[in-house]
Amino acid sequence: MQHHLEDRLQITDLMTGWIHRDLGQWDALRELFHPDGTIEVTWFEGLASEFIDGSMKMGASDARTKHLIGTPVVTFNQTATKAIVETNAMIIGENVTLDVGCVGHNRFYDLVEKREGIWKLLHRQSIYDMATFTFPMGPVEIDSVVVAKYPREYAALAYMLEKSGFPVKRIFATRGSELEKDMKAAGAAWLMA
Repeated sequence: MQHHLEDRLQITDLMTGWIHRDLGQWDALRELFHPDGTIEVTWFEGLASEFIDGSMKMGASDARTKHLIGTPVVTFNQTATKAIVETNAMIIGENVTLDVGCVGHNRFYDLVEKREGIWKLLHRQSIYDMATFTFPMGPVEIDSVVVAKYPREYAALAYMLEKSGFPVKRIFATRGSELEKDMKAAGAAWLMA
């Protein structure tokens, strides 16, 4: 039992460690992932190391983001060397030049592995539940044609990202979607392998 508590604490630290992205602490963010770690989120798909490079570019742009991370739900495999972690989060973003922002509610769906006694992220994905626009300096006009390109569950987030130069290039999992079901089926198969 004590062993699993230590594992859960390490995994929770991985999830809350996402604050390093918001603070621009790039080396600390790199430490959350295994060297072969990958990520699939609205504006990026590929190696985590390349995501961090892209995040550095975003940090130097007019786009600002902040993530509020909930308490993770962890499911271990039998040997406690792999786990699926699902974590509620909020993505708060804005473009400071366009004065348009968003609040997105998502769930990170992470495959994590324990290697040489250390838990790190192997594959991060996101399921999008809902999102709304915010207007930090008062209402501004939104391009409804751009918004209509995206599922409602993350249209506000995708709009802010696209207008900031970080376009969303495909459809992502939303609450109850076939993509979410497929993601969870693939995750369960990985966990049992």
